[in-house]
Amino acid sequence: MEAVQKDHWYFVLLFCLHFPKVAVQQMETAPVRLEEGMVLNCLCPWDGSLSMVSWNKVPDKDPIAILHPEYGVTFAHQYRERIDFLRTTPMDGSISMTNVTHQDIGVYHCSVQTFPQGPWTRNIQVEDLDEPPEENDGTEPPSPEGIKTDTELVAEPNVNLTISCNHEHNGTIYQVILERMPHGQPWGIIGVCKQVEGGLLSEDYSDRGHVSCTDSLDVSLHLTAVVQEDGGFYRCSFSTDAGWQTTTVLLTVPPPGGFSLSLYMIYIYIAAGAAGLILLIVVIILALKHRKKNRREEYRVQLHPSQRQKWRQWQRQ
Repeated sequence: MEAVQKDHWYFVLLFCLHFPKVAVQQMETAPVRLEEGMVLNCLCPWDGSLSMVSWNKVPDKDPIAILHPEYGVTFAHQYRERIDFLRTTPMDGSISMTNVTHQDIGVYHCSVQTFPQGPWTRNIQVEDLDEPPEENDGTEPPSPEGIKTDTELVAEPNVNLTISCNHEHNGTIYQVILERMPHGQPWGIIGVCKQVEGGLLSEDYSDRGHVSCTDSLDVSLHLTAVVQEDGGFYRCSFSTDAGWQTTTVLLTVPPPGGFSLSLYMIYIYIAAGAAGLILLIVVIILALKHRKKNRREEYRVQLHPSQRQKWRQWQRQ
């Protein structure tokens, strides 16, 4: 059914949606796997006529999709061309969703307005069943000492840096999840790359830098002008036909004016050069003294015996 651009009835529907009423709700929340083309079922079991269907994502109260038998359908901006009403039966308010991302995970609330029995509602929980198991079920972030690091990087402030998910594998990779754990904080997903029906799906949740994804599911995080806050652990989790496998990178960014590896090496080079110059000067001085002494000895040998006596007296003075 084509979307109808009628703002006047849309605002009337919003008013009706927020108006207090008694609704019959299916108590059990139905789980749905996050996948391309997933269907959120909302089939009212009652007889009668359907007046309106609305969907919203909890806790937001604003609808993401509305169906009216007379005025058609309307969608929130971010869901346009992604949601379709199925309408398999007159009392069916089910929807399908395409181009799904991890941001679509959550609880969805379906409200079916019927006549003459009134509203009927249902909640659906969209879950990512492919998500790797958590390393720590508690609220406390894992201790850095307990994290196995495969690669350690040191980056100077304000330089550009690329962190790549390098993994040796012989099987098939279906999905790669890039996570970041700042010092003293829990893990958080910053990028996802996976194969979906019809091509490659890349999701970038990073507020620092840019996450890129290739057809071979090679994921990289490109940081521009790194700062000390970019330091921490970065984990790449690979969903393969052999199960989940991970690699972890530790990035250290020294504070401005603090320890700097390149500056430290410059100091070493300067100190070594200064030591070499001092040693060269000492060698030259010793060589000149030795040469002067030899010339005096040669001059003394060439003197007449009577003059040698005067030479020795002059040397004693």
